[in-house]
Amino acid sequence: MLTRILIFLCGASPALRRMLWRWWYGKLAREIATGSWTFMNYGFIPPDSARQNDLQLKPEDEPDRLCIQLYERVASPAPLAGANVLEVGSGRGGGSSYFARYHHSANVTGIDYSPDAIAFSRQRHQAVPNLQFANGDAEKLPFADASFDVVVNVESSHCYGNVEKFFGEVARVLRPGGYFVFADLRQTTEMEELKAMLAAESRWQKIEEEDITARVAAALEADDARKRKMISQHISPRLQPVFEQFAGVEGGQIFQALKKRDLLYFRFAFQRR
Repeated sequence: MLTRILIFLCGASPALRRMLWRWWYGKLAREIATGSWTFMNYGFIPPDSARQNDLQLKPEDEPDRLCIQLYERVASPAPLAGANVLEVGSGRGGGSSYFARYHHSANVTGIDYSPDAIAFSRQRHQAVPNLQFANGDAEKLPFADASFDVVVNVESSHCYGNVEKFFGEVARVLRPGGYFVFADLRQTTEMEELKAMLAAESRWQKIEEEDITARVAAALEADDARKRKMISQHISPRLQPVFEQFAGVEGGQIFQALKKRDLLYFRFAFQRR
């Protein structure tokens, strides 16, 4: 039942989607106590698999390679070194920490709607310099105009009640010439609507668009055993079937929807005018 609800939420009314997703991600943050689980995205495998090891990671980050590769692919158009970076929907903080540690951004701020996720991120990543986390609303960002050089949003916007309002907020807090790098999944029938919303924002211009559905599905296949093991070790037995579906395990409904292209996964990059 909960699996069907998770898929249904992609097409639910804005108010209901916002309320239920907030409850679900709060549940995730409270249920997963281990500090080793800092990424929640579905991952990415480059089209040329031989290039996968081009990304040099420290041994402690290798288990999260596929999730990190998604961040790398999404953020690749934006110059992160020395930049003031905002990640909206920072979750358990793995992506924001990665940018701060590997890309030497001047400052990285992660913001999330879930107080539980922010509490976890602050504790887990407290040793990382130039990194902070704040509780806040993607549709009403608590920052002044033109505050950031780069805004990142990965696999989060499907939770928002008003995505157009979020896009307007991103444009507001970006500096002229700044970058918005964005990726998410939608039902096939909704992806064109999402593209139209992005195109309607006159304060930026699109510089990249890529359908990465197949490469995300490939990452889910490759990461299946690790995810199942983590779920079995850290999630209470009664919730394990739901977490497996939510995590996109091989053979599950979300995984099958991506394979059949009933769900599409795109990335975009925009530059502020």
